[in-house]
Amino acid sequence: MPEIRFQAPVVIDNKDGWGPTEDTFQYKDMPYQPYSKGDQLGKIADWTGTIYGDKRNYNRYRSQFGVGVGMYQYIHEDDENTFQLVDSTRLPKPAYQKRTRFQQNRFRQQQNQNNRFGQMQKTFAGPQKKSKTMKNLEMDQLRQMRKWQKQFGNRTDPRQHQQAKQREPSVRVREDWQVIEEIPFTSLSKLSLPSISEPHELSVWGSLEYYDKRYDRISTKSEKKLTMINRLIHKITTTKDPVIRQICKTHGNVFATDAIISTLMCCTRSVYPWDIVVDKFGARLFFDKREDSTIDMLTVNETANEPPPEDGTMDSAKNLGMEAVFINHNFAQQVLKTNEERYKFPNPNPFIQPDEENEAASVAYRYRSWDLGNNQTIVIRCEQDCVQTGPNGEDQFVSIKAINEWNPKIGSGLDWRTKLDMQRGAVLAAELRNNGFKLAKWATCAILAGSDQMKFGYVSRQNFKDASRHTILGMQNFKPQEFATQMALNTDNGWGIVRVLVDFFMNKPDGRYLITKDPMKPVLRIYSIPENSFDSEEEASDDENDQPGTEQQQK
Repeated sequence: MPEIRFQAPVVIDNKDGWGPTEDTFQYKDMPYQPYSKGDQLGKIADWTGTIYGDKRNYNRYRSQFGVGVGMYQYIHEDDENTFQLVDSTRLPKPAYQKRTRFQQNRFRQQQNQNNRFGQMQKTFAGPQKKSKTMKNLEMDQLRQMRKWQKQFGNRTDPRQHQQAKQREPSVRVREDWQVIEEIPFTSLSKLSLPSISEPHELSVWGSLEYYDKRYDRISTKSEKKLTMINRLIHKITTTKDPVIRQICKTHGNVFATDAIISTLMCCTRSVYPWDIVVDKFGARLFFDKREDSTIDMLTVNETANEPPPEDGTMDSAKNLGMEAVFINHNFAQQVLKTNEERYKFPNPNPFIQPDEENEAASVAYRYRSWDLGNNQTIVIRCEQDCVQTGPNGEDQFVSIKAINEWNPKIGSGLDWRTKLDMQRGAVLAAELRNNGFKLAKWATCAILAGSDQMKFGYVSRQNFKDASRHTILGMQNFKPQEFATQMALNTDNGWGIVRVLVDFFMNKPDGRYLITKDPMKPVLRIYSIPENSFDSEEEASDDENDQPGTEQQQK
């Protein structure tokens, strides 16, 4: 077998410098790019050039001489101007076309939104080795997530706050109910009835305790614990009120309570659903409520940009409403002087027995009438909570309410324990924005009752994860009409709404009707319902024994 030897290539050494010599004839007239000994020779070939390359590595393999790759591009010097296609049909467009910049940005946002939480899980997957670039990317995503949670609360999915909250109606609509009218809020907000005169006092019932002025000095540094006070509190509806049953025989033709009328007068601010029953007998109207109606239930953050969820948790809308009712009932009795003699009116509380007077809450029922014009007179039962001694020794009647804080990170974002003493105006402005409907009803009830003062207590949870223990952080006083002006509450518009509804039902035949607030739209919907709707056996027995002649037809 013949011996094979390796033939070494000829290497031409340039003794005078760096680079090729004149003896390399086979490379003559070929393009040459100079390079330095310090250049990094990492790339063997770059078929894409600088179009799709990574910009971070753009200068890494670039020669210090700054010569690009343009000298290596192929140039065809033949003239092709005379070339022409025989087939002139239009070529079909490919199925894939390059996206516009707007489409690319929208696609990236959608991709980031879909993969955000999957990437977040990778961040906490465990002690795996990751590149520095990947770690920086995940840290940016973590910062974005914390920023979003701080702004929108402790939800886990950003898409939740974008979904419309589906609410259930306050009452189940039956098939035999007939819709007779739909009134949008935009039409109601344009009404006005400025010619309402001062009310006429018909009678006053009950007794009031005096306000303890020591609570006016409470601050965040001297907070006081809210205690539970077991007292009898009655929320009797219109047709079950024995005083209204007597008044309707001699005075007025429209009857209601302050809770019902304030709901109608401020209805354009409402968001959650509610309903009111209307009974018509001849020339008389009775605005009533159902046994399990939400009229007397308080709402929390109803008018906020992000109202509480409907998920049934501790901070759901329903549970927060029950918590607000609990706070208001106890707070209104705790701030009173229970050991002193009460301010008694000529008539006792009409809803309790004589031996229960000491167990009854401090409350006065004022039955007042207003002339609505066109031979329409409305009688409203109004409530007041306590009495206090004025600066000149006079007795002033007061309405007491409590505003509750449940989570400072949701809603206004103001922590009462740090902001209430120095920025009380900002705290109140946030409450007016988040609870506009509830505060408007309170102001309307105080104006209807003729209260001299309104006292708001700021009550917060001791621990935001415990809804059973609360603390009083401060008090604030207002005159009802001044507070209504501050929150842009127009009572003339409220009376206009009441007058329009009264005229509407007066032109309808006798029977039972239902006013409902649509759960999702700013619309009032009026139904014609059977007369036995919402009646119980107990109500039927009461009607047979107690109701006057015209009301016996009601049940």
